[in-house]
Amino acid sequence: MAVHIILEEVGAEFELFAVSVANRDTQREPYLSINPKGRVPALRIPGEAKVLTELPAILRYLASRYPEHGLAQTGNPLLEARIAEWLAWLSGWVHSVGYGLIWRPERFDPAPSHATALAVQGTKVIEAAHAEIERALADTRSWSVGERFSIVDPFLLVLYRWGASIGFPMRERYPGWTRLAQLTLERPAVQRAMAREGIAFRA
Repeated sequence: MAVHIILEEVGAEFELFAVSVANRDTQREPYLSINPKGRVPALRIPGEAKVLTELPAILRYLASRYPEHGLAQTGNPLLEARIAEWLAWLSGWVHSVGYGLIWRPERFDPAPSHATALAVQGTKVIEAAHAEIERALADTRSWSVGERFSIVDPFLLVLYRWGASIGFPMRERYPGWTRLAQLTLERPAVQRAMAREGIAFRA
């Protein structure tokens, strides 16, 4: 949903094609002909032969493609690096490892008998990551990077929602993150993306 939010934010013309990861749509045709990696998201760019994949790459492309929206803190080297730092960690560790251990344990161990133990470890990874996210956001007055909305914020909203979906008491335990989620949910682009995807969520 993070890419969808940014597409709405910049006012790009786009078509949305939904696939069910839970139903393993990404592991068979026709999706594998679009992205042989079998992962989401994937962005088809007009005039470009190769599909762009990997969430951090797509978010940074859109921010660079539409610089007038200031979504990548361009011009401030430290804040640009902070955005890269957030995206690398959220995507590579929290999403891929933490939630992967819970929702896709077969990526780590094909034995079904190990799935429960892997999910327990994934929950520990996510809980530790939540504490780090809260610590990072506790001192911010508005957004996650600098003083304006960036490509990091919708990703943090997605992870906040996922945390709630697996039983974490997000509002009670993470006030700084909750404040950011509520601020993000106020944006019209976020509301349009959620409505289009049929998602109802309150932080």
